[in-house]
Amino acid sequence: MGWKCLLFLLLLGIQTCLRSHAQKPSKDHLVYVDGKGVIRYTKGGGEAAFFGVNYTAPFAYGYRSIKALGLDVKQEIDKDVYHFARLGIDAFRVHVWDVEISDSAGNLLQNDHLDLFDYLIAALKRRGIKTIITPIAFWGNGYPERDERTPGFSTKWGKGRANVNDSAIRAQEVYLQQFFTHVNPYTKSTYHNDVDIIAVEINNEPSHSGPKAGVTNYINRMVAAVKGTGWTKPVFYNISQNPFYADAVAASDVNGFSMQWYPSGLVANREVEGNFLPHVDRYAIPFDTIPAYHNKARMVYEFDAADILQSNMLPAMARSFKTAGFQWATQFAYDPLATAYGNTEYQTHYLNLAYTPAKAISLLIASKVFHQVPRLKTFGNYPADSAFDVFRLSYKNNLSEMNSSDEYYHSNTTTTAPKSAASLQHLAGVGSSPVVQYDGSGAYFLDKLENGIWRLEVMPDAIHIRDPFERASPKKEVTRIEWNRRAMQIVLPDLTGQFSLQALDNGNSYAATATDGRFDIQPGTYLVTRSGKNAGKWNKSAQSGYIGLSEFVAPKAKETSPLIRYEPVGQAVAGTPLTLHLQAVGLNPTNRITLQPQGMGRAGAGPITFKRTVGNTYTTQLPAQLLTPGLLNYRIVLQNDSDYYVYPGNVKGNPMAWDYYNTGAYELMVLPEGSGVSLFDAERDKQLLTYSSSRRANENRLLAGERPGNFVYRMAAAELTGAHVMGFQTHVGDKLNPEALSVAALQTLLVRGRTTNPQPITAKLILVSKDAVSFSATFTLPTTIQDITVPVSRLQADSMLLLPRPYPGFMPLWFSAASPKPFSLVDVEKLQVVLGADLQPADYLKPHSMEIESVWIKK
Repeated sequence: MGWKCLLFLLLLGIQTCLRSHAQKPSKDHLVYVDGKGVIRYTKGGGEAAFFGVNYTAPFAYGYRSIKALGLDVKQEIDKDVYHFARLGIDAFRVHVWDVEISDSAGNLLQNDHLDLFDYLIAALKRRGIKTIITPIAFWGNGYPERDERTPGFSTKWGKGRANVNDSAIRAQEVYLQQFFTHVNPYTKSTYHNDVDIIAVEINNEPSHSGPKAGVTNYINRMVAAVKGTGWTKPVFYNISQNPFYADAVAASDVNGFSMQWYPSGLVANREVEGNFLPHVDRYAIPFDTIPAYHNKARMVYEFDAADILQSNMLPAMARSFKTAGFQWATQFAYDPLATAYGNTEYQTHYLNLAYTPAKAISLLIASKVFHQVPRLKTFGNYPADSAFDVFRLSYKNNLSEMNSSDEYYHSNTTTTAPKSAASLQHLAGVGSSPVVQYDGSGAYFLDKLENGIWRLEVMPDAIHIRDPFERASPKKEVTRIEWNRRAMQIVLPDLTGQFSLQALDNGNSYAATATDGRFDIQPGTYLVTRSGKNAGKWNKSAQSGYIGLSEFVAPKAKETSPLIRYEPVGQAVAGTPLTLHLQAVGLNPTNRITLQPQGMGRAGAGPITFKRTVGNTYTTQLPAQLLTPGLLNYRIVLQNDSDYYVYPGNVKGNPMAWDYYNTGAYELMVLPEGSGVSLFDAERDKQLLTYSSSRRANENRLLAGERPGNFVYRMAAAELTGAHVMGFQTHVGDKLNPEALSVAALQTLLVRGRTTNPQPITAKLILVSKDAVSFSATFTLPTTIQDITVPVSRLQADSMLLLPRPYPGFMPLWFSAASPKPFSLVDVEKLQVVLGADLQPADYLKPHSMEIESVWIKK
């Protein structure tokens, strides 16, 4: 860095320290930023907190996809905003696609996109939801499709030149001036005068380059353009996207900084498995050494546990955000109801009340966490922080809970009893609990209106029939909606004895009387009235908070054809029965699902029937006599009256017919008893999570091994700079069947591999338990393919590599559990092979490689 730049930053730092960015409370604004960087309510001065979602229906693919279905976008916005209110969130943010509402000179265009954005702002306002506007996105409007030809200034200049070219900057100034003087026709107000729009974030994920002084100058010009319209509300700018420029951003005339968090990476193209709570144990901010960073407000503009359907992550993230001092957090991105059946908008994200009910209820709980947990309060490290305040998180139960005196929420079936069932006012959940027994898979809400009178809302069943994080298509349904009549039981002191249920939503005439709290229910909204109680004012037109009693929004079933989702098991142990599970939709009571072993010579090789256990889950057990050493091929057949659907492949046709020619089959490797278990096979286990700290000459690929038919997984780099490590991870939890393993007998790990380095190199084998406790042992990779023995007795407590790599890149890369437990093989769910963890500095700039063929555990 040149002396002129250093001098500039020194002088600017002095000026920044002298210049206060505190705001004075204004009776016209909901909040302000005080002298310590705390967002406070103007009325009363209390600390503020806002939690919600990003949502894109007025723009880009969100807009086009809804229009492509022939739907009215405003009506779809109303549906989704109702669900926002139902989930209790109070924050909305989206990066406005300036390419769609501006011309190349920055002039604001009055068009359908701007009109729909204004309509959305008004709809949110009616539900009490607050907005932070991000007026510049820079992005094209195509993803996941190709960009359209759009007229905006960002189309002309591109993201890279937008903040360094003076003409591009002037276009942005014009745009901001017109944008913030524009009057919303639905609220009759400018964005500045709308009390429910509380702040502005200048742009979305800027790409800065050039001198730091130029970055500060650009930001100040944008701030001046906004304030030139009369804007006096807080102004935020992104500090985490370009950490190198953090001091230049901190020196600017903003009131706060925006950051993001994707702790499981992005776009894995599949659902990632395992315990990811360690990834969200804390949000580490690296900017505390910058004086100008202090006393500024903090917001999270985007976050999500991408490629994860588990319902325990969002509340953990909300907790870590509050510990780090954030007062605004908006998940990215809530899927429009119209297109959530296929998760086509952003395939790495998936969140919708109807289609991901458990994750949506966890969003409700996360909002409660964010509003209730004190800012900057710490709760220890995982797993100690899994139970905090009135909240509990569980990986093993795929569960998040809130259990207070008046609120009780759970994202999955739970055995936790309410703290005080008699004083409960609001309940919501998926599955069953001690107070609500329900075998449907949709969410339900139960809200007390007065003693003896409640409002019950029941969503239809949602069944994930395909991996929602695979490559998406509007032609592919990933979650099936079914409107079933299900059994429910409510056990609440306020509803003892008999009570009646009467439908409230339009078109629903269903009614029922409960005995001992038991009744059948179908999707809809209901008034629940205790026997002898007069409903009084609680009719269809009544309102409770931001919710109308008769309101109900749910998608109809898009498809009704029978379908199976089955995740095959890779291996079993001879002589030990194996239980298999699958999900099935579109079935009627006469349908039949069977497993049909292929080939001759196996005892018990006739068809084996799957039986429904709960909801849409079906189960069967392969008998011990069928599981003899070798390869067992089988198929699964769904018989729907006279039609047959054969898996794998969902091929229609009678498999017993003479002309049925599909030969597809599942493969199950049955290992001899006592032979050990394959934890990694390069040929079979291709869904790896990898990381390399180097960006030079990286290799991550499958290569032919030395023996015919064998493969090795190769990782190599020209150097190991940065974190000085590379490695891969595979999920092994489904291979370690505690019913089949003689744990005490498996005492040796066997790694087969090599390095192409000139000399042998030290690598590390890490086994990670379901509780995120890690045990490792080092071993030497030779220069020729060999078997390397690692005794289990050598495993010692250690740290695990966090894979996928959390984003931003300044998040922790390693994790060590706060309270290690003794090693237990049956608890292991992840295997990591890591190179570089023990390198000496002299070796960082040398080439490194490893080629791993297999990892076994055996006697």
